[in-house]
Amino acid sequence: MRRAVAGDRLFLRNVIWFASMHLLPLGALVTGAPASVWSAAAILYWVRIWFVTAGYHCYFAHRAFKTGRAFQFVLALGAATSGQGSALRWAAAHRYHHAYSDQDLDLHSPVKRGFWYAHIGWLFSTRYLEPSEPRSGPFVRYPELVWLERYSHVPTFTLMGATLLLWGLPGLFIAFGLSTILVYHATFTVNSLAHVFGSRPYPTTDDSRNNWFVSLIMLGGGWHNNHHRYPQSARQGIKWWEWDPTYYALVALSWIGVVWDIRVQKEPALVRASAASR
Repeated sequence: MRRAVAGDRLFLRNVIWFASMHLLPLGALVTGAPASVWSAAAILYWVRIWFVTAGYHCYFAHRAFKTGRAFQFVLALGAATSGQGSALRWAAAHRYHHAYSDQDLDLHSPVKRGFWYAHIGWLFSTRYLEPSEPRSGPFVRYPELVWLERYSHVPTFTLMGATLLLWGLPGLFIAFGLSTILVYHATFTVNSLAHVFGSRPYPTTDDSRNNWFVSLIMLGGGWHNNHHRYPQSARQGIKWWEWDPTYYALVALSWIGVVWDIRVQKEPALVRASAASR
């Protein structure tokens, strides 16, 4: 049964937040920023992109690998510094997207509602709040994850304060502000660009596409048609040349026992060849 979705009312809190965040880096036009601050911004971008792709997406939304409770919290905490809400809420909204991808109930379909709405406009509407409400699943029993759901802003503001303490106003404007805006828009391209531009090697019920640019800025998270065909695979770059550093890092972590039981979808031609050789 389809779940009812609340109407499109303006979500003023998000409008104010995103407007403020986009203005924040402009402060560097007055203060300037040393090379160390720009380096910090680059590091904070790539680290948080990995946490979003590996943590929020692969682990919490699709359970594509297993890990212990301690590293599970690290994944949730690291991704929460991106300002994208909690692991429980992010995963719920993403699973809802998969259930209705590019259909009328999809929260951010460029096919149904246009490119801009899919990219960021959906976050300015109260329409997404009810479907993203965490209700059940294996993660709601962990009090630390429930705490992060209630206080998802704490990791973001803690990081904001840390960059201010370490580098002063330039750290706030560039190390935190600019890197956060870049993380936002990189993540949003999966909803927008990767449903409009790119290749479709696999037939799916939506318009998901493999986009090399999105894969580059999302550490492998842009092989989106692959992902919609095999959503539980931690390896989104199925073919050998499809760059997927998020998966490579997970494999490295498995070598030291931090993660295990990584789900992987092999390239179909390789699967057929392996079966034929038996």
